[in-house]
Amino acid sequence: MPRTTLLLLPGLLNTRRLFERQIADLAGIADCVVPELWHHESIGAMADAALALAPQRFALAGFSMGGYVAFEIMRRARERVERLALIDTQAGPDAPEATARRHGLLAQTKIGRFHGVQRSLLPQLVHQRHIDDATITQPIFDMAQEVGADGFEREQRAIIARPDSRHMLVDIDVPTVVVVGRQDQATPLPRSQEMAADIATSRLVVIEECGHMSPLEKPEEVNAALRRWLAE
Repeated sequence: MPRTTLLLLPGLLNTRRLFERQIADLAGIADCVVPELWHHESIGAMADAALALAPQRFALAGFSMGGYVAFEIMRRARERVERLALIDTQAGPDAPEATARRHGLLAQTKIGRFHGVQRSLLPQLVHQRHIDDATITQPIFDMAQEVGADGFEREQRAIIARPDSRHMLVDIDVPTVVVVGRQDQATPLPRSQEMAADIATSRLVVIEECGHMSPLEKPEEVNAALRRWLAE
């Protein structure tokens, strides 16, 4: 039986390091490919770059911004996707206040005030139990520095301009898992519940005591959900 290629799409200010535990744990059953999305200025360009790295058929998993890219891949190459995982993401657009915040961050970056992920932002990203766990937080800081100000600008502009994908959900017919931390503040649980309700072939996995960064915060639970999904 041929091995599965798993295309793992990271989120805003994330690199391959986000998925280190998934790549290691799933190595026996999947070849993992992680594109560097921050080099591209639109969700469409990110999708094309990811598709260029993938074989003709593959499993697709998107985390946060990577979920937006996953929906774009489904628009462009649905026939190539064997199964879909949506991790701490959403199908709908940002609320106006969230878009305004993104524009404000872009303005600060333009005048040289990009400082990566600040410690003060951690309560929005991880569960309160994980704020002082350096094994979880240090990779977040390090990834942001690797992506840098230019990458951050490109990603934010792509996110702001992304299309609404909610109408697509009812047409998804591949095995799908929707994974979310119960305390995710960035893409809250109701967004995942809505996606799972609209995708007939989906299963919802809610991870307890977990914020937005579930692949880092609760890798064992995320890996178990992905392993089961890959076997379906």
